[in-house]
Amino acid sequence: MRAKIKKYDGPSISGKIQVTGSKSESNRLLILQALYPNLTIRNLSNSDDSVVLAKGLTQHTGMVDIHHAGTAMRFLTAYFASQEGRDVVLTGSKRMQERPIGVLVDALRQLGADITYETNEGFPPLRIRGKKLMKSRVSVQADMSSQYISALMLIASSLPNGLKIELEGKVTSVPYIEMTLSLLHRLGIQGDFKENVIAITSKESIADMELTVESDWSSASYFYSIASLTRANITLGSYRQESLQGDSKLTHMAKELLGVSTGFDTREQTMELRTYGFYDPKTTIELDLSDTPDIAQTIAVARFGMGYGCHLTGLHTLKIKETDRLVALKTELEKLGARVDITADSLTLYPSEEIKQDVTIDTYNDHRMAMAFAPLALRVPMIINDAEVVSKSFPTFWDDLKLLGFEIELQ
Repeated sequence: MRAKIKKYDGPSISGKIQVTGSKSESNRLLILQALYPNLTIRNLSNSDDSVVLAKGLTQHTGMVDIHHAGTAMRFLTAYFASQEGRDVVLTGSKRMQERPIGVLVDALRQLGADITYETNEGFPPLRIRGKKLMKSRVSVQADMSSQYISALMLIASSLPNGLKIELEGKVTSVPYIEMTLSLLHRLGIQGDFKENVIAITSKESIADMELTVESDWSSASYFYSIASLTRANITLGSYRQESLQGDSKLTHMAKELLGVSTGFDTREQTMELRTYGFYDPKTTIELDLSDTPDIAQTIAVARFGMGYGCHLTGLHTLKIKETDRLVALKTELEKLGARVDITADSLTLYPSEEIKQDVTIDTYNDHRMAMAFAPLALRVPMIINDAEVVSKSFPTFWDDLKLLGFEIELQ
């Protein structure tokens, strides 16, 4: 399926959108709920990733296919390894079988886990035979993906002796580690993160508890992009000014970066995005996104649509996502007339006023490619291939754009 989007010619955009619950929070809480069944979760993400993770948690034997869901692959690897009696083969899409998992498997083996590679060393599919993990200390390479670390943190309190995780190298995506720790604290689980060491105590049970998932901040970023490209007044729910999600840092970046202001209504749990009336943009801006790599595509495409440049660093994890996002961004932006340079961990976009019309954007099985490029329809008509890929994190994305006035034909 592809999305054919007409150029938006209205004077401004306004509306209220209810964004699905955070995929990052939901997936962490689903693992914790499996360990502590008296936890109730509200506003759970309806994303494909959360759906396949929830389904995988119910399986005790046989093949568990998580398709494109990277978070599910990492979290379920740790979960199954720590559960006595589970005997599964954990696999995914062709791309998933090209994404490295060795760092996490090595860490779990240090704890005594029984995991073997079915095909290629260091990559899914994995044969996992669950067992009680008695060891309580592990070291893990910290500069690849914070999800490896969060996967270990999520099972730590269920281990008989708790877990001390020693992080080697520069820690990437720290806010996601802090999110995991904060969720553990909400469940009454003791843990701390000091000087590259995470220590979490064992806890057999928790009190009956209900937690509500905040809406997804990565998904909110696409509405910031819309507001940067036209006059807008968009209300999004349900959001908190004090958020666990790293991408909430966008509120502090948005005025200078995108010309968008953010206001919160704490009573209604909503936030309002407005085009900033006195924006004096820098032609090129430098930004380290090592803590917030999931908004890199949004920022690069929005800055291109505004006619401005940017130099984004801290992007080394983008090469092991659903696709190599740095290569994909360069390829698709250049179709539209942009000039882009990339390295192993950075992207430089040069200022340009030209945007080619009626370009077809390829998405590479990556939901964020589709959603990052869609707002450019405020500048030129465009076609986005494999538009259904948005269901990975934001199933109602196209419907929500229609609510704001976009004319979209799904073919």
